[in-house]
Amino acid sequence: MAGFEIFADSSANLPETIQQNRNIHIISYYMNINGKEVLCQDDSLTFRETARKFYAEMRAGMEAKTSLVGEARFIEAISPTLAAGKDAVILTIASGISGTWFQAVNAKKTLEAQFPDRKVFVCDSANASMGQGLLAIRAADIRDAGESAETCAAWLNENAYRLNSYVTVDDLKYLRKSGRVSALAAFAGSLLNIKPLIKADGGEHPKLTVYGKAHGRKKAIAALVEAFDANVEHPETQTVAITHADCEAEALALAETIKQRGVQDVIVEFYDLCTGSHIGPGTIALFFFGKDRREEAKQKAPSLIQRVKAATHKA
Repeated sequence: MAGFEIFADSSANLPETIQQNRNIHIISYYMNINGKEVLCQDDSLTFRETARKFYAEMRAGMEAKTSLVGEARFIEAISPTLAAGKDAVILTIASGISGTWFQAVNAKKTLEAQFPDRKVFVCDSANASMGQGLLAIRAADIRDAGESAETCAAWLNENAYRLNSYVTVDDLKYLRKSGRVSALAAFAGSLLNIKPLIKADGGEHPKLTVYGKAHGRKKAIAALVEAFDANVEHPETQTVAITHADCEAEALALAETIKQRGVQDVIVEFYDLCTGSHIGPGTIALFFFGKDRREEAKQKAPSLIQRVKAATHKA
């Protein structure tokens, strides 16, 4: 039997209609809230209302602890597909952000041993939120065009770093709790109204990196537009995504600004709860295809000669 199925963890942040219409299977993270374990994506609840309530409770002081998607949960979710004679492509959150990718790799080994005639491909999205989600949509395009799982995985591995992710947050305290900034920096930043600018980097195990700062909310959102202008490629032919942690009016205004750049399709959605819990209410993020992030990483990496000189100097 030909064909394959696409699986992603719930960090992919895909709206329910897209999940259903594009046949993309979501494996949800869990959160611990006040000692109770709950799903980050519960199919029995409307995500928008769940997210609005979640971020309101975070503003009121609620804290959530998240856990990765373990090997056993991948195996449970994907086994029926392999048993039905189909292959599987797994797209995970960036491997530098979570250990979920490594769990998926372990699941692949177990599954292929159990189903030796089937193939499981694990792809690092090099992103989070709708950065991962836009790649999942492209994967569905490839599958629906009749291509193989191997071809789809090869495309994802080649193009994941072309998906650019830019983020700004409203309150530094959540980054402090996640270890992204020190307590002193968070305190000083709050006093000075400094908003960090964050992007998905081009490292081997990609992560979110603070690359700059803006003074005030309006300048921070303007910086997202500047990043778009500097890095986007063929805006008129692609879908762009914006996610927000309960700041919908600003997200919709940003969408209108992006449409002025020739973009025809912009998805606006609440930020997924798993990664959103680490960066907090008021977060707004912009995702689009553009320049390969690995090129910037190569330019910043020291050359062999520079490394030898540095080692000689230390000696």
